[in-house]
Amino acid sequence: MTGVNGTVGKEEFLRLFTTQLRFQDPLNPLKSTEFTTQLAQFSSLEQLMNINENLSGILSYQKSLNNALATGLIGRAVSVDGGNIQLNGQPVTINYEVPLPVQTLSLNIYDRTGARVRMLNLGSAGAGRGSFLWDGKDDAGNSLPDGIYTVEFQAADADGNSVPVTTETTARVTGVVFENSITYLLLENGERVSLGEIKEIREGGV
Repeated sequence: MTGVNGTVGKEEFLRLFTTQLRFQDPLNPLKSTEFTTQLAQFSSLEQLMNINENLSGILSYQKSLNNALATGLIGRAVSVDGGNIQLNGQPVTINYEVPLPVQTLSLNIYDRTGARVRMLNLGSAGAGRGSFLWDGKDDAGNSLPDGIYTVEFQAADADGNSVPVTTETTARVTGVVFENSITYLLLENGERVSLGEIKEIREGGV
């Protein structure tokens, strides 16, 4: 037996089985059904061990592929669900999605301190995806400094009921982190996302 838990490995099972055959009672030999059952158990054990080894190999290969893909994304722009945007001295496209037509749609933009710097009424919008090009200015028309800003949409239908709005942000990948067997991308807007959260990949920066 191997280990503290007393489990029987493949080699130990075969050794015990052959020892049982050598020292069986000649007057009461091992019955064919018992013999067949033990052989079947041994065969099942071996198959399960082989399957486990194959699965481990597949998982390791998949992890290597994910890591290779992640490092290849550094410098590229990716789109993910989120509310952080990066202002770099030029207009920023803010993408959103509403599940149904809305009568009113407004956009609030906040700086890193949480202060609202811009409020926009976008009017009505149809169901599906849409976008708004922010010029990087505040409510007074002043150009804002480069940095990370947070956007928040608010929408209501014709009856005045609130409608959820999904915000999609696009940012450049600046780094990769491998943590607890999970690969995370570090984005220029300060977010950290997994590969499964990526909705779109673009060549070059934003």
